[in-house]
Amino acid sequence: MQQNLANTAKTAVSTAVKDQFYQFYLGEHQNPTCRQLHFLGSSLGLLGATQAIRKRSVKPLIKGIVAGYACAWVGHFFFEHNKPASFKQPLKSFVSDFRMFGDIVRGQLSLTDPSQDRVHIKRLDQAAG
Repeated sequence: MQQNLANTAKTAVSTAVKDQFYQFYLGEHQNPTCRQLHFLGSSLGLLGATQAIRKRSVKPLIKGIVAGYACAWVGHFFFEHNKPASFKQPLKSFVSDFRMFGDIVRGQLSLTDPSQDRVHIKRLDQAAG
């Protein structure tokens, strides 16, 4: 019983940390062009992964990853004017990028107007209150 409670608490903390990072991640992706480039980059990454499986070759996967990161970094450096989160938190950033991709596909995040997002950013001062 105690083991189950400990696992439940650990899962809850892990989920809260992931959600907190995702809130930060969304805050770093408010420029529509940056979001569009991330969406394109994630799509190219998925296409590369699909082609790698289909062709049984690692080359398309590498090309997809390079193209995906190139799109994202152009979005950050030239449109969002910030450093990609992947520089400091590569794994959390990678997971959050595909979470954002999924939210865009489901219509929860807008590619043209972040004020239309259905997933809202909780600022640290709002979360504390």
